[in-house]
Amino acid sequence: MIPLESISRCFEGVVPATLSTCSADGIPNISNISHVQYVDARHVAVSRQFFNKTTRNILENPQASVTVWDPVTFELYILTLRYDRSETSGPTFEHMATRIEAIASHTGMTGIFRLLAADVFEVVSIYHLTAHLNPPEASDELEPGVPDMSPEPAALPPAQREELWVLQRISSRMNQAPELEALLHEVLNSLNEDFGFTHAKVLLVDETGRRLFTVASRGYEESGVGSEVVFGEGLIGTVARDRRILRVNQMESGLRYGRAVRAAVVSAAAGTPLRPEIPLPGLVDAQSHLVLPLLVRGRLVGVLALESRNPAAFATWHEAFMGIVADQVATGIERLAVSDAEDPVAAGRRARAGAKEEPVAPSPSPSSPRRRDFVFYQNDDCVFVDGEYLIRNVPGRILWKLLKAHQETGRSEFTNRELRLDPGLGLPSLRDNLESRLILLRQRLAQKCPDVRLPSRGRGRFAVEIDGELALTERASA
Repeated sequence: MIPLESISRCFEGVVPATLSTCSADGIPNISNISHVQYVDARHVAVSRQFFNKTTRNILENPQASVTVWDPVTFELYILTLRYDRSETSGPTFEHMATRIEAIASHTGMTGIFRLLAADVFEVVSIYHLTAHLNPPEASDELEPGVPDMSPEPAALPPAQREELWVLQRISSRMNQAPELEALLHEVLNSLNEDFGFTHAKVLLVDETGRRLFTVASRGYEESGVGSEVVFGEGLIGTVARDRRILRVNQMESGLRYGRAVRAAVVSAAAGTPLRPEIPLPGLVDAQSHLVLPLLVRGRLVGVLALESRNPAAFATWHEAFMGIVADQVATGIERLAVSDAEDPVAAGRRARAGAKEEPVAPSPSPSSPRRRDFVFYQNDDCVFVDGEYLIRNVPGRILWKLLKAHQETGRSEFTNRELRLDPGLGLPSLRDNLESRLILLRQRLAQKCPDVRLPSRGRGRFAVEIDGELALTERASA
C-alpha cells in the first residue's frame, strides 16, 4: 500500500476532500469536507460537526472512502476507510478543535460552529487514481557482462539539510542579541532572509495576562505595533488561549464554510444574536497561517504569527521545525526580559572613569523642531500628542513619568530598575514585560512623534531625547 505519510500534502485542506458513506440499506451519501487530518501511519481523522447523515451511515455501516487531491501535482488518491473510533478529547481532537474554533471566532460563530468529535478511521487501502498520468522514467540498460557500478541507495550521500544551517544561524543571532529589541529584529530578519517568510509578527502577553500586544512585525505596509488581541479571539487569540500550534492553509475556504454555516443559522432562527465577524489581522488576502505559542516551562510569553498569500505555504514539517524556533525565541525573550541588570562591562568601565557617562552620538533629529502638545488622561492612562492617540496603559504611564521628569528636572538618563521600583507605574512584581513595553513605546513615538526618542544606552539604561518644546497637560478624563 502507498505509505500514508507520502501523501501528506493531500491533508493540507488546500483542495476540499470528498467523503463517501452508505447506509445499511444501500443508500449512498457524499459530503464535501475541508480537512482530513493525518493521525499516524494507519489512521486519518475527519471532523464531526454537522454530518448527521454521514454519522448515521457510519454507525450503521462502518465503511467509507475519502478522495483527496495533491495541491501541487493535482494527483488524485482514494482512501478506503474503516471506522475505528470517535474521540472527544486528546491530541487529535484538540488539534482539530483549535483550527475549527479559530475559524468560528473569525466568522462570529463561537460556540455554534464547533467540533463535536474527531472520527478516526483505519486506512485499509490507498488507490492512486491518476498514477497512469505519470509514466515511469526510462532507465538505461546495462550491456551484457558490464557490472552495475551504481551505488546502493544507502551509499548515496544524504540530502543537504539546509534547514539545519538555518536553525543554527537564527540560534546564533538570538544568542548574540544584547537586548530584547535586537533579538526581535534578528528573529524577523532571519524569518525573512533564511526561511522566506516575508510576513511575520511577534506579540507578547500584557500585564493583565488576558491580551496580547504586537511588539514587532515585518513585511506589512503598516507595522501594527501596539495592536491588541484578546485571548480566544481569532487565530492568534485561540493559540494564546489553547497554547497549541495552529496551521491553516487555504484560509478562504475555511472562512467560506464558516460563513455558509452562519448564514444557515441566521436563516433557520431569525433574530438569533451572533457575534460580528472579526477581520483578519495583517494581510487582507492571506491564504495560509502558521501561529505558534511562545512558551517557557509551560507559561505563555507571547505568540509568533506567520502568514502568506500562498495557499500551501506551510507544510506539516513546518509545525515541528518552526516549533523549535518558537521555543528558542521564547527562551531568548525570557532571558532578556526578566533581567534588569546593566551590562557589567559597561558598568565597570563607567566606574573606573569616575562614573562619567560615555559620549554617545546624538540621534538624528528633524530639521525643523516644533512644539508638541501632550495630554495625559488619568482615568485610562491614555496619552495623546497633538490631538492624536499615542499610547495607553503601562506604556502611557511610563511615558508620562519620563516626560514630566525631563521637563521638571532636566534629566535625560534613566534606568529600567528605577521604573520597576516606581509603585505609581503599577508594574507586576514578577515578569513585568518592561523591556517589551519600552520597545512598543519607542516604536509608537517613531510613528507618531519622532521629535521624542528613547534610545538605548546599554543594557538596562536609556535616554530621553527631545527636539523642540513640549507642553504637558494632565486631565482627569476625556
